[in-house]
Amino acid sequence: MRSVLRTASRTPLSVVIGAGGTGGHIYPGLALADALRRAVPDAVISFVGTERGLETRLIPQAGYRLHTVDMIPFDPALGARRYLLPAALMKSGAQCRAILREQGAHIAVGMGGYPSAPAIVGARMAGLPSLIHESNAVPGRANRFAARLTPHIAVAFDRSRAHLPGGEGALTTGMPIAASLATLDRTALRASARAALGVPDGARLVLVNGGSLGAARLTEASVGLAARWRGRDDVHLLIKTGPAALADTRRHLLGTPAVAVPYLDRMDLAYAAADLVVCRAGSATVAELATTGVPAVLVPYPHAPGDHQTHNARVLSDAGAGLLLADADTTAEALAALAEPLLADPARLAAMSAAAPTGPHARAADLLARHVIELAGTQRELQYS
Repeated sequence: MRSVLRTASRTPLSVVIGAGGTGGHIYPGLALADALRRAVPDAVISFVGTERGLETRLIPQAGYRLHTVDMIPFDPALGARRYLLPAALMKSGAQCRAILREQGAHIAVGMGGYPSAPAIVGARMAGLPSLIHESNAVPGRANRFAARLTPHIAVAFDRSRAHLPGGEGALTTGMPIAASLATLDRTALRASARAALGVPDGARLVLVNGGSLGAARLTEASVGLAARWRGRDDVHLLIKTGPAALADTRRHLLGTPAVAVPYLDRMDLAYAAADLVVCRAGSATVAELATTGVPAVLVPYPHAPGDHQTHNARVLSDAGAGLLLADADTTAEALAALAEPLLADPARLAAMSAAAPTGPHARAADLLARHVIELAGTQRELQYS
């Protein structure tokens, strides 16, 4: 009877997730939050980020509360400002400690990127358990630091273990992705997806995805490719530019078989409709491509810390599911040389799709959520013992 009463008196599970900056950290955090809600419907889940990143739009839009803290990037390009990093970490960590206490948090989770580090510092200050998830094949600076503050580490790719303090004991969960992508049936959704996106009947669709903010190099090359394909009705380009480049790109695309959009909120439709994707190689994108089986031309961002996007991309290229193209070599002509033979060879596209190394990504959000709940359960037992 004592244990039943104790369980009944518990407050709901409370989890604070640190995620921000770009979609590559935010979307996996949202996938984890949704998985936690599926497992524990009354869970109280909130996020920590900054006022500078996409989290200010994406997290409230998804229905979760966002707390913001004063944190600066782990970036040597800051010059002398990088010496402010220790003070910024202490300040933002103290802000997170207050947030964790206000939320009655049982655990803090860091999804990588500089906005997530304060959540782990704050948990350490508050004496709460914490967990980090590393999404890249080569970890970023924030998680290499945060891994020293918690024994609980999860990774998307086995190869990242060697680059993290304590990584030998890390749990490989895969990359948390949205449920709509984890269960995507491209064949079943293809016709309605193409209609929704305005893809002409019979045309091959090339999706150009430069990431959550777009990529100037990919946009410029794809505009040139659209000009090369002017007058053709058997190909179509859908270019995600980000908001900054949208108006200028649309002016250049007039009269071509291409459409530019600032965002793609329904990536399930985009992947179902596409025959080929041209994209950066962020970890979330690579995991989505591996899971959905969309053939890709991967153009790693050349300034990513530790060249981690190239390492991410090789997960697909080594398996035969994608082709690598160096950023410096990415021109309209280079894209045409790769894309045109692929689009003319359905059997090769099908083989690339079949070669995709699906890995654990489709179930990663649920696996990571289960691990978070287990760690939080220990804290809840301490609170109510």
